[in-house]
Amino acid sequence: MKHERGISTMVAELSIHRPTFCALLHSDPAIFNQDDDESSNKNSPTSTNMSPRYYSSFTPPSGELSPYLSPWSQLSPYTKSPWIIPSPVSHKLSKNGLVGSISREEGHVYSIAASGDFLYTGSDSKNVRVWKNLKEFSGFKSNSGLVKAIVVCSEKIFTSHQDGKIRVWTISTRNPSVYRRVGTLPTLKDCVKGSLNPKNYVEVRRHRNVLRIKHFDAVSCLSLNQDQGLLYSGSWDKTLKVWRISDYKCLESINAHDDAINSVVTGFDSLVFTGSADGTVKAWRRELQGRGTRHFLVQTLLKHENAVTALSVNQESAVIYCGSSDGLVNFWEREKLLSHGGVLRGHKMAVLCLASAGNLVFSGSADKSICVWRREGGGVHSCLAVLTGHGGPVKCLAVVEDQESDEGDQRWIVYSGSLDKSVKVWCVTENAPKWREYPSPRLGFSSHTQNKRQYHG
Repeated sequence: MKHERGISTMVAELSIHRPTFCALLHSDPAIFNQDDDESSNKNSPTSTNMSPRYYSSFTPPSGELSPYLSPWSQLSPYTKSPWIIPSPVSHKLSKNGLVGSISREEGHVYSIAASGDFLYTGSDSKNVRVWKNLKEFSGFKSNSGLVKAIVVCSEKIFTSHQDGKIRVWTISTRNPSVYRRVGTLPTLKDCVKGSLNPKNYVEVRRHRNVLRIKHFDAVSCLSLNQDQGLLYSGSWDKTLKVWRISDYKCLESINAHDDAINSVVTGFDSLVFTGSADGTVKAWRRELQGRGTRHFLVQTLLKHENAVTALSVNQESAVIYCGSSDGLVNFWEREKLLSHGGVLRGHKMAVLCLASAGNLVFSGSADKSICVWRREGGGVHSCLAVLTGHGGPVKCLAVVEDQESDEGDQRWIVYSGSLDKSVKVWCVTENAPKWREYPSPRLGFSSHTQNKRQYHG
């Protein structure tokens, strides 16, 4: 049910008219296999699905920037090794640029998450691979549903899928390389209990009713609020659902948007942000109502004709970033009462993913590049560099702190997953005033002048 109490009229209207991105948003293979057997699996069959060609006008096709990556029409000769591209760069060079690349050639990489020493990657092969020290450590598989999102909460791993389900996994106490499925959201118990009351059903289309607590389309995004013990899920069914982590109960289902929800992030001041293919970014706040709590819409940050494809929140600086199908990144700042702070122009194609850490913001795009932005004083952003080398659209990003960072030289490890079926690992420093281009083709890294990468406040 849609709640719009205290809706602000502060909306950033953008006048840029470009083609919408709905075709790409819904180009993921529709996997609605009803077989729901899951098992821990380290050697799953490979996927034969190939993604469309998305060539940018300034990024060469695969194989020209990285000789280790094959063109789209060929299979990699290195498929027998999970760590196929160890980049033999010196320690000095590895402080900035490409560190290495992981490829399994089993499917396009749609989701990624980093936690401690482990890296989790999800693909359209329905596998979740677990990597440790950049070598394959383990894996688990769901026989139903492309892996759209992964979040890690202590010993639990939540994965969302194309089939509308959220699955919960834990690590075996006896063998840390074994993962087992311990639940599905919503639980069978809650589904049976809810089905007894006709009021718990909602009409999703003519002559079709479903339980309110169920997603009936792909669950495209997940976000955790560990302090409050809540999990948020956004779906192509246009709803935002709130789950209690302790017992997997659905606390709330919100008709949040007029089109598919592509991103949800928990933010500062108890806010939750959602971005949709309807072109809007909305801010929600959890408030007391009677004996319980509910989420209410407090502000619509953005409303334009281009699909919102990615969101990211910088908790320290209290800034919300939004990527969209027109290749732009908009942002809003809490210190300015969530007024529109500006636009980052760095891509020629749709922004598909965002990540933020420290003073840096990373934007991955269908143009196969990753822009690295640094937030300066007064909300000004400068583009430090553009990371290139992927042979397909960059679909997901994860960032962790480099444990070897020197005092005064904050460095980050960036993981980027792509529809070229690979994950690349980068090392990025916050303190680089201007990065130069490295001559080595293995370092898919280049610096661009400000006329190509611009900030407009």
